[in-house]
Amino acid sequence: MDTGLIHIYCGDGKGKTTAALGLAIRCAGRGGRIIFAQFLKNRDTGELYSLAKFDNIKIIRSTGLMKFTFQMTASELAKTRDAQIQLFHRIAEQCHIDQPDMIVLDEIIGTIGLGLLPEHEVISFLQNKPRNLEVIMTGRNPSQPLIDTADYVSEIIKRKHPFDRGIGARIGIEE
Repeated sequence: MDTGLIHIYCGDGKGKTTAALGLAIRCAGRGGRIIFAQFLKNRDTGELYSLAKFDNIKIIRSTGLMKFTFQMTASELAKTRDAQIQLFHRIAEQCHIDQPDMIVLDEIIGTIGLGLLPEHEVISFLQNKPRNLEVIMTGRNPSQPLIDTADYVSEIIKRKHPFDRGIGARIGIEE
């Protein structure tokens, strides 16, 4: 690819990460090099087993305390914020080292929205990214500046979800 574009997959519906995974696998299948990064996620999921089978996909994930932010103390929120900022800096540095064709920033939009990652740093990264780097971002409620920076914005809307009936995440489907 000689022109890398910026994608946003957002909304309250299921499928944002799934869409990003599909693009990563498509790119990998054509020989592209991918960094697949997840913010605010550290659970064991099926997609990690699948991605690990590709030599040309590097996985970078959050570490440390993982709870919903509304369950965190002020100290835990501060530690989580520091961890997410460090993760973003590590990803940006890895982009310069690896020079991937695609980078997936899964849940980065929610991380920004929760105040755990400065939006201006992300926008600066996007505006100064290598010309051929395709960037995929997921999460709920992107700000107008992020939308303005993107080339694609697709919203996934929840009409109905089993969670509303008390059915939790299932291995092989949501995990």
